[in-house]
Amino acid sequence: MGSLFTELARQASTNARREVETYTREIPEFGFLDKDSQARAETLEHSMWFRRRTVELSMDNSELKEDDLDYIASMGELRAGAGMSLDARQRVLRVHTVLMLREINEAIDAQRGGDVDELMRMMGWFAPQGERGIAAYRQGFLRVLRRRIPYTKQLALLTRSLLNGDPISAELAEAVDIELPEHCAVTVFRFPDRPTVDRFLENEIEALVKSHQAPVMWGPEGRDGSGELIALLPLFSDAAAAENAPPHIVPSLLPDLTPDHLPDLVRDFTRALGRPCAVGTATAPLPELTEALDRARRISRAAPLRRASARLPQHTLADVFIELAVTDLPFVDDWLRTVARRLETGPDLLATLDAYYRHDMHRGATATALNVHSRTLDYRLRRVRELTGIAPGSTRGVRTLSAVVTRHLSGTWH
Repeated sequence: MGSLFTELARQASTNARREVETYTREIPEFGFLDKDSQARAETLEHSMWFRRRTVELSMDNSELKEDDLDYIASMGELRAGAGMSLDARQRVLRVHTVLMLREINEAIDAQRGGDVDELMRMMGWFAPQGERGIAAYRQGFLRVLRRRIPYTKQLALLTRSLLNGDPISAELAEAVDIELPEHCAVTVFRFPDRPTVDRFLENEIEALVKSHQAPVMWGPEGRDGSGELIALLPLFSDAAAAENAPPHIVPSLLPDLTPDHLPDLVRDFTRALGRPCAVGTATAPLPELTEALDRARRISRAAPLRRASARLPQHTLADVFIELAVTDLPFVDDWLRTVARRLETGPDLLATLDAYYRHDMHRGATATALNVHSRTLDYRLRRVRELTGIAPGSTRGVRTLSAVVTRHLSGTWH
């Protein structure tokens, strides 16, 4: 046995104890080891096994056997069964890797440099076999996760990991049988009041996720009791379009990158949720989903609240960029609100303008949507001009009054 391997074997017991102490000190979820002697002994046994097996196999560059990988996977199962969080699991793997590398350096120092060939043999073994061991540990962990955690919670974990750029997202996606794309449409459904998530709604959402392959999670509850549902709609065909976009345009903001199947997702989810909501969407590659969520959330807060229907619109930056801009200019927002107050004195003027602009100022389609005679519509539009001094069909009217309507319907002023 070479000197480096001899030193590592000699220090295996000491190094294993140091690892257990580090877990207890640095990872709060391992605090129980100070009180549970049996669990501490099991953790110490695992640490000892890792070190002895590393020395045995690395000497002649042998791979981890199937029995070894099964044993490592059982450790992951044990931790998941004890309720370890994903964050703690990641920290355990990081601490273990850092300590093993430190121990190799310490063994080299103890041998005053040691044999270079032994060091190269050890490092050449450590990287690929360490990766196989970590993969086995994760697989064992996820096996228990699939059995113990409801499907909707697994989806929430996947969604959160994707939004945070966590590497575990690939494993979580495999666990819930969802293929990860290169790009996603981050879609935020905003509700004036957070829905009560009962068993029926959970089943509905689970079915929709499987149908649309779109992981979802509930966002934080607002101070006013509002709520949001966040869905990540995979984009496989649009990625190439994003890459071929003109260099001076941000691909994730291009209106034509909004997926054709997004309306179906919006329709199905809003019907299941069964309450008025505003929908904001932003597209981005996987590494940029955090920024896309921020845009989608801001868009949903600027978008109008509407009742669930087959034609509920999903809004992008191109739809509400004026409203997003005025929220940062209080004096402009106050002016728009003053205009809205004038319109509140008339007969359904805000609802009329909403229908008028949603139907591209087509009088016949607007009158039909409002279920009124065209002469009634003309009277209301004249009344708008009398109250505000702005003609609804003029350029100024479209710019100003459409923003007034959207800000009013968003619920922000209430």
